[in-house]
Amino acid sequence: MLELLDQNKTFHLQTKETSLVYHVLETGHVTLVYWGKKINSHSLSYVIQDIKRASYLSNTDGIKDFKLEQIPQAYPSFGNTDLRTPSFELLFADGSRLTRLRYTGYYVEETKQPIPGLPTTTGEDAKTLVIEMTDDYRQIKVSLHVSVFFEHNVITQHVSIENQGDKTLSIEKMMSGNIDFLSDNFDYCYLSGAWGREAHRKSQALTQGTFKLDSKRGASGHGQNPFISLASKGAKEDYGELYSLNLVYSGSFEASVEVDMHQNSRMQIGINSFDFSWELHPETTFHTPEVVMVYSDQGYNKLSHIYHDFYRQCLLPKSSIDRELPVAINNWEVTYFDFNKDKLLGLAEVAAKTDIDLFVLDDGWFGKREDVTSSLGDWVANEEKLGGKLSELIEGIHELNLDFGLWLEPEMVSPNSDLFRAHPDWIIHVPGYEPQISRHQYVLDLANEEVQDYLISTLTDLFTNNKIDYVKWDMNRNITDSGSTYLGVGEQRELGHRYILGLYRILDVITTKFPHILFESCAGGGGRYDPGMLHYMPLTWVSDGSDPIERLPVQFGTSLIYPPSTMSCHVSETPNHQMGRFSPLDTRHVVAMQGSLGYELNLVNKEASELDELKEYVNQYKSIRHLIKRGQFTRLTEVDDVNHYSWQFISEDRQNMIVSYVQLLAKGNTVPKRLRLKELEEEAIYQVNEHSYFGSELMSIGLSLKKVTHDFYAMSWKINKL
Repeated sequence: MLELLDQNKTFHLQTKETSLVYHVLETGHVTLVYWGKKINSHSLSYVIQDIKRASYLSNTDGIKDFKLEQIPQAYPSFGNTDLRTPSFELLFADGSRLTRLRYTGYYVEETKQPIPGLPTTTGEDAKTLVIEMTDDYRQIKVSLHVSVFFEHNVITQHVSIENQGDKTLSIEKMMSGNIDFLSDNFDYCYLSGAWGREAHRKSQALTQGTFKLDSKRGASGHGQNPFISLASKGAKEDYGELYSLNLVYSGSFEASVEVDMHQNSRMQIGINSFDFSWELHPETTFHTPEVVMVYSDQGYNKLSHIYHDFYRQCLLPKSSIDRELPVAINNWEVTYFDFNKDKLLGLAEVAAKTDIDLFVLDDGWFGKREDVTSSLGDWVANEEKLGGKLSELIEGIHELNLDFGLWLEPEMVSPNSDLFRAHPDWIIHVPGYEPQISRHQYVLDLANEEVQDYLISTLTDLFTNNKIDYVKWDMNRNITDSGSTYLGVGEQRELGHRYILGLYRILDVITTKFPHILFESCAGGGGRYDPGMLHYMPLTWVSDGSDPIERLPVQFGTSLIYPPSTMSCHVSETPNHQMGRFSPLDTRHVVAMQGSLGYELNLVNKEASELDELKEYVNQYKSIRHLIKRGQFTRLTEVDDVNHYSWQFISEDRQNMIVSYVQLLAKGNTVPKRLRLKELEEEAIYQVNEHSYFGSELMSIGLSLKKVTHDFYAMSWKINKL
């Protein structure tokens, strides 16, 4: 996993299929000379020596033709002769900002250590190389903690900075990852969108200048995802090289690619430096979030396979690994706020008859909550509305052999609530200004330890006194009026990061205390779909948009990084409540079965024949959900095919498959084509309905598609290896 060359000045980190190589120059600069497909161990110092010198660049350290701006660095400093974007910026007590890091040593950790206060990937096979660099004049030490997961083909990194001096300094920027390439011959790929249409996959040609995507919202956001990738020109699902970074963080982030005037590229990701600073006091250390680095030499599908396998085994809660995905019914789009105990039990009773596993009670069960204008923060059941205690309703649901789930929005508070009236100073706001209201709510100041403790105590009581099996943790408002009465004057720009640290502390305590509860993350849909939240909650509500056609690109984009088993996907009514679009029930199921299946249907008003049909779908899903949970997911169509979506799941033992196909619009006078499968054994025989085929046939000729007679048409196949 780690080989030392050149008298311990070259570090060759290796996974099963990839290599990452650092080299320390005689000047003490740490360079990143290679990242990509695994290579033989050999000194790569020639990569730096062979760089031809360009004009109009400054010499470094008084050395003729030593042009730092052309050197691929591991973690470039501010204020030196490299005038590209630095990976970190500091502000010292004397007002200066210049730093000059030089290599001072390394050590190896045989066991990967957690990052204090932050979610961390873990693995028995992981080892960590720590490269230490110091600025003796400034008395700071910056360490790169680079972990290698050999079997997973994954490398992770986080950065720590220690103030070894006697004066406080300010961190103005601190990236988690910096990758320099001696080329600009790439496309950059990212995920973007908006509420209701998150995570659309985008790709553009890289050109000179800086491309940047970020979130300033206090959350990773609907508009962007904390992911960026560079791809070789023309990369597709199954060929081409990709170099990607995914940040294990749930707050404001930035990711960028800068191409300089000499066709070099610099890719970075980390906490957003906008409205961020951190007072680093003497003898204290700051840690960045972790970045997951994945390289693929076989296109986007292999990239997804690596991420999916790694996150399932090394990121998601251990308590979720062997738990089957429950089929859920959520009352939100059925009743909204208009419900009582009889309505809820009536819906649950029909759900139980259709073999659904889980009943989720959504918004409106607490305080005096009859609409969005009140009661957030008052997490006490409205017994009048529920016709008794919450525990009694739960008992009624359990008697139907259904698990019980509950919706919460713990991070928010309504102005019209007992909590706000008791603690108006607990919200994020700036004294002297009337705080802005969004969605009739404020954001609680989770930087405040008293607020954290209150939420931990309140949720502990709620979960201890009620037999809750599932929690949907929502967050429907981003941070405005950034200010904290808890933090000091010099700490105000720490609020965004301290909020996330406070959230992680709450989640760590609660999920550890109640490992039997399955937590689903939600932020108005996919507004906080990131590895940081997945570390605590193995499910995420992908999007508030429940229309299957709108969901297709959302789920396809999400699947680029995150395991389909983490995607909460529901079948809703037609016409859809958000889009007004009509779509067939079969299509709604095929799309929802790409992840964790659930329903937003009013089952009470369905005919007996409709319920029988739904029961068939539920049991069909139960027969394949082990594939969704643990199987290998592969996209069969390219992202630029906007009229067709198709994908397959293959079981861990490679014996069973499910293949799905959706065509958006029918076309006149067309002949049905065929759908080629992928990653089968060429000589193996596969059973498809009443026919059998060699794997080579299914991959080279494909499955026969039926003639499409209407829009939004779907098909699926269960395939077994003989």
